[in-house]
Amino acid sequence: MHTRQDRWLLAPLVAFFALFVVAPLGLVLGVSLYTDPSMTSMGAGQYVKFLGDPFNRQILFETLAQALGAVVLSMAFGYPIAYLYTLLTRGWQRILLFAILLPMLTSSVVRTFAWVVILGREGLVNQLVLGAGWVEQPLTLLYTQGAVLVAVSQIEMPMMILPLISSLAAVDPRLRDASMALGAGRWRTFFKVILPLSVPGLLAGSLLVFAASASAFVTQTLVGGGRLMFMPFYIYQQAIQSQDYPFSAAIAMVLLAAVLLVVVTINTLGRRSRGFVHG
Repeated sequence: MHTRQDRWLLAPLVAFFALFVVAPLGLVLGVSLYTDPSMTSMGAGQYVKFLGDPFNRQILFETLAQALGAVVLSMAFGYPIAYLYTLLTRGWQRILLFAILLPMLTSSVVRTFAWVVILGREGLVNQLVLGAGWVEQPLTLLYTQGAVLVAVSQIEMPMMILPLISSLAAVDPRLRDASMALGAGRWRTFFKVILPLSVPGLLAGSLLVFAASASAFVTQTLVGGGRLMFMPFYIYQQAIQSQDYPFSAAIAMVLLAAVLLVVVTINTLGRRSRGFVHG
């Protein structure tokens, strides 16, 4: 039972959340309810305008699909790394953890520019394939959906790996030994014991990667080169270039609602899995 003193201790956190989260969102919501760029009348016209246009709906769909693809790709590469961490000795674990955390110590802009260099016409990939004689002309890798997906997945991958490491490290090693002692092979042990118990880590990592990937303005813009339209760049375009603040605010609120809907869905499915709910 919380005492009055406990509630007073929570007051600074509540005030900070209200001032820097609730208030800005309320302001954006209020601006989105104006029906014209000059903000003279109010209504739901901006939302009707967005949802009634197939072009806008396609941008929203591609943004969410790109974020889900980043979740799948980061999971495919991040899970083996997290699982390898649990099998290493303490010294090698420190080295691997440092390698996982090191990219997070640099700006996402720097990491994104690295991908621009790697995937460019004179980048590392094209130099390798041209040098091997596999192609005669440089490949068009940059400014494509695949390039954005790979870059976003790599940049956000630590947020998948770290929750997985925490979840896998909590699995009792004796469960693996007991499963194999009872006749289960390595793969059966993994799918029947290790994977279900790591679902909470998968769930947490998926939520973090999805939310970050859907709003990865820098990576989407630099690697996409402005040729690919995603919701964050669409918001920037309408607000800064067109100066249509009500419509850009409505786009932001639609993106927020869509991301929250997917997050709630993933969370609900995770809670129903055997790795999260027991009995």
